[in-house]
Amino acid sequence: MDSIKVLKALSNENRVRILQWLADPTRHFPPQTEENIEDVGVCVKFIQEKVGVSQSTVSQYMATLEEADLVTSQRIGQWTYYQRNQDTINAFVEFARDEL
Repeated sequence: MDSIKVLKALSNENRVRILQWLADPTRHFPPQTEENIEDVGVCVKFIQEKVGVSQSTVSQYMATLEEADLVTSQRIGQWTYYQRNQDTINAFVEFARDEL
């Protein structure tokens, strides 16, 4: 875990909100007709609609979160689906508790 990348990713309010929403995707996002939200994650389209910014901005947000290893992605057809990477989040929480 790269703590500097994680801190930079968490420096944006919308990226933090996205991570919070992804913690409980069925509560924060509508059902997906083609893929199970619990299995594959949340379609970027739904993230974009909830954040209320352009698709390119959400793509940048998600790239930053993925670069920090806070989310994982998978492409299915034309869509990309995102899930939290709980292992990295747990490692960061441990780092913050023990080192900061």
